[in-house]
Amino acid sequence: QVWLAESGGGLVQAGGSLRLSCAASGSIFSINDMSWYRQAPGKQRELVSVITRDGNTNYADSVKGRFTISRDNAKNTVYLQMNSLKPEDTAVYYCKVLVRAVNYWGRGTQVTVSS
Repeated sequence: QVWLAESGGGLVQAGGSLRLSCAASGSIFSINDMSWYRQAPGKQRELVSVITRDGNTNYADSVKGRFTISRDNAKNTVYLQMNSLKPEDTAVYYCKVLVRAVNYWGRGTQVTVSS
């Protein structure tokens, strides 16, 4: 079993920044992909960014140039640095990790961007 603890969400004004963290613990041998998703009210959950164990990254077009994903393999932690935040970034942000072909999800952290 793998547990994920997300932190860093909150309320910020448009143009501001937040840094999300997600620490994994439990029966971890090695974590493959680590991802951030988000779900806004009334919308489907969408992929924001993913980072492989080797550090390759991918971003949704809506966040390219503003968000940066990174990871610390020694700490089993993934980060999402969010800059130039917009009201449309308001959502619950979830981290997901892939361990031995099984996906594990965090409980989510709320990010609210005021205009």
